[in-house]
Amino acid sequence: MGDDLLSYEQAAELVACRARDLAQRRPATERVDLADAAGRILAAAVAADDDQPPFARSTRDGYACRVAEASAHLTLPVAGLTHAGEAPPAALPAGKAWEIMTGAPVPAGADCVVMLEYVERVGDTIRLVSSRRIEARENIVAKGAQSRRGDVLLKPGTKMGAAQIALAASCGYARLEVYVRPRVAILTTGDELVPVDATPGPGKIRNSNAPMLAALVAHAGGDPVILPTAADTAEALDDALELATQADILLISGGVSAGKFDLVEPALARLDSKIFFTGIRIQPGKPLVFGEIASSGLKPYINRPRSEGHFGPAPIPVFGLPGNPISSAATFHLFAAPILAALAGSNEIYPRFVLAELSQATDRKGRPGLTRFLPARCEFNASVNELPKVALVPWHGSGDLTAFAQSNCFVVIPEDKGSLEAGSMVRILLH
Repeated sequence: MGDDLLSYEQAAELVACRARDLAQRRPATERVDLADAAGRILAAAVAADDDQPPFARSTRDGYACRVAEASAHLTLPVAGLTHAGEAPPAALPAGKAWEIMTGAPVPAGADCVVMLEYVERVGDTIRLVSSRRIEARENIVAKGAQSRRGDVLLKPGTKMGAAQIALAASCGYARLEVYVRPRVAILTTGDELVPVDATPGPGKIRNSNAPMLAALVAHAGGDPVILPTAADTAEALDDALELATQADILLISGGVSAGKFDLVEPALARLDSKIFFTGIRIQPGKPLVFGEIASSGLKPYINRPRSEGHFGPAPIPVFGLPGNPISSAATFHLFAAPILAALAGSNEIYPRFVLAELSQATDRKGRPGLTRFLPARCEFNASVNELPKVALVPWHGSGDLTAFAQSNCFVVIPEDKGSLEAGSMVRILLH
């Protein structure tokens, strides 16, 4: 059963170790407008330029007053009104209340904001009508409660999402220093492949893996570059590999099994390369190859200098992905994406698995000793007390693009399990 092959866990840890090493080799940086920073990896820290909030701020519409006066059920005259965006009064006069809107600065001397619902207003006076106790600092966010001037709020390596962009904007950052996206060369192999816009002849298929991998790379934060398709000859593959010198990562699709025309591993061996593993105990994706090749002596194809290590041009991580699209996508998510994340400068490199409940039993008996990553569809629901439900998508092998397009995740079935019953808790990897 291939006892000499690494398990999924062993291969994943090896890749993670290599990713952590590569993460020390920070890429070049560039400045981008804040509006263009979504999905980018931060290269320079974002620090608070002022206390946040910069003033004591009301979190409710109501009346700012003193706890002692509000709690005594006194009738308090309303001395004024402050909207959000207006300057507060110098101080709250003793024995008075101040009408205040959500987000407005709280006048000095006030130590609570009583919500509108808890008071009765007649003319220019209010009276507390609720029996509940009013607490000090109620409905007030103190000046500097969220952060202080100079605090580092976002560290280098942070992926910029909507929340991070909003935080940077609140600190006055119109532009951000981010890492340059890693260039990922995509090489598909096979005599059977024709361009997407061609009509396949007998025995031919359109090249779907190249655009699929390009989409995966772009979504993962890389800059995809599709190389010309290589024919199933050693010479063609050697020539194609020499085009990858300016890439930060090389993905090769196809040519990694044990057939007569599976030529990737021998081609890598002819280069200055190091192979970390060939084949792992997973399904689909068993023939995966992971290694590195030296960039010296290769011909330039991507017209941008790549980063260099401490001792010259850095080696290029290379993945030999299986040619079937589901296998290729699964192994990209599981193994190539962590390396891409590390080279992108991200602090988050591991695949994110989540728990789900299997809604129906699996009817496929797996080969023993293989961890399986099966295409499935996860249905999320409105309940906060239930796990999402997931069911396998009917598929006809790892070349079934229709099934893959209908799926949104992979269900993980451990190598010591066969079929699983409905209701089983499983890990899933969303894609």
